[in-house]
Amino acid sequence: MIAAVLESDDHQRLYMGLSLLVSAAVEGREARALLGFGALTAFFAPARSRHVIDAEREPFARTFAELRDTALELCTVYACAAAAQATGADTARLAGVISTPQFLKEAAGAELIFV
Repeated sequence: MIAAVLESDDHQRLYMGLSLLVSAAVEGREARALLGFGALTAFFAPARSRHVIDAEREPFARTFAELRDTALELCTVYACAAAAQATGADTARLAGVISTPQFLKEAAGAELIFV
């Protein structure tokens, strides 16, 4: 299993974290993510790209949305309970809302990444 705590609101960082999760899921590994404050607010927002050249911004935004949607299909993506409450984010498309300690308990033994 691979488990990711995604906290950054930087879409480029989220892209990399989602790429790791989706790649693992495609290989048949269980993949889970916990969206923290920053990631939860950015996850469904239009992708911003500070380091992407102008000509590639629209393709980046499109592929980010596709990668996010693939992660929602293949991986178990939760919202952090504190982040969901504090931000009021819509969590309807996610697998649920879970506390960080519970996420870590359920992901015990997994490769853990933090983005």
